[in-house]
Amino acid sequence: MTDHRLTVSPTRVPEQQIYDGEVFPLVLGCESPSATLDDVVRWAEENRDQLEQQCQKHGAILFRGFPLHEPEDFDRFIAAFDLENFPYEVSLSNAVRTNFTPRVFSANEAPSSVTIFLHHEMAQTPIFPSKLFFCCWQPAEEGGATPLCRSDILFQQIEERFPQFAHDCETKGLKYSNTMPAANDASSGMGRSWQSTFRVETREEAQQRMTDYGYTWEWQEDGSLRATTPVLPAVREVSPGRKVFFNQLIAAFCGWKDSRNDASKSITFGDGQPLDRETVMEIADMAEQLTFDLPWQAGDIALVDNFLVMHGRRTFSGPRKILASLLVMGQHAHA
Repeated sequence: MTDHRLTVSPTRVPEQQIYDGEVFPLVLGCESPSATLDDVVRWAEENRDQLEQQCQKHGAILFRGFPLHEPEDFDRFIAAFDLENFPYEVSLSNAVRTNFTPRVFSANEAPSSVTIFLHHEMAQTPIFPSKLFFCCWQPAEEGGATPLCRSDILFQQIEERFPQFAHDCETKGLKYSNTMPAANDASSGMGRSWQSTFRVETREEAQQRMTDYGYTWEWQEDGSLRATTPVLPAVREVSPGRKVFFNQLIAAFCGWKDSRNDASKSITFGDGQPLDRETVMEIADMAEQLTFDLPWQAGDIALVDNFLVMHGRRTFSGPRKILASLLVMGQHAHA
C-alpha cells in the first residue's frame, strides 16, 4: 500500500501467530519518516475497504510507526474509515471511562494491579460494537500489554475437548448479573453507576430502560442496583461454518470481582444452571495459550474485529494511557 507520500508495508513482531496460512495479528508499518498526519488520513481513506477486509481475514491489524500523537490525531485516523460511531455513553458497559472526543475515550481505567481477562467488548449486554480501535498514547513502564485471542480458534478447541459444554453454550446461551453502584467507582473495573450505564436519573427511568432491554433487577439497600441480562448468545456464527466463542464468560467468571460483585455468581447458563468451574478454568487456560500479547509502543493503533477476537489487559507499572473507540453497533435478538 503505497502512494507518492506514504509507504506502508507488512512487517513482523515477535510471537506473531499463524492460522490457515495467515498471520495474527497483521502488522502494517509506516516506512515514510517524513509522513504527516494528513498523509496518513489520506492513505487510510484510499485503502479503507482493503483494510477492513484484512481485519476480517486476520482478526486484528496493528499499525506501527504512524505519526499520531494526540487523541485528536487518533480521532482523525478513525474518521478516515467512515464507519458508524458507537458513542461510549450509549453503551451498557460497566467500566468508568473518560471521553476526549465524541469518538475517543480512555480504555478501562481499573487500577494497574487489576488484570482484565479476555472478553469480547460488551458481549455481556444486548448492544455491542462490531469493531474496536485502540491507540497507545503512553505505554506503561513495565507490562500493560493488550492480550488478543482468536475466538474462532478457541471455539474449535472447545468443541474438540469439551463437546457438551460447547453444545450447552450454543443452545442455552448465558445470563450475566452485576451490581452497579449509585455513583461511579473508579477503583473498580465494574464501577460505572446505574445512572451512567442506563443514561437515566431516577429509578423509574432505569426500570423502564431495563424493561426495554429485557433485564430483571433488584434494588439494594445502599442504592446500588443488581441487574441481570436477558439470555444472550455465547456462540455466534460469523460466516458459514465459522463459529466464535462470543461472550464475556472468562472475564465474568474470573474477573468480575469487587466489593459488590462475586465473580462466581456473575454468570450462569441461560436456563439458570451454574457453569462448571473446572471446565471454565481449563477453557481460560486454553485461551491463554492462544493469546498474543500486543506490546504497545507510543503511537501504535490496533483495529480489532470484535466478533473474531477477544482482548484484555495485563497488569502494569507506571503511567499507561490507551485510547479506545467503538464502531458499528450490533444488537442481540432477545431470547
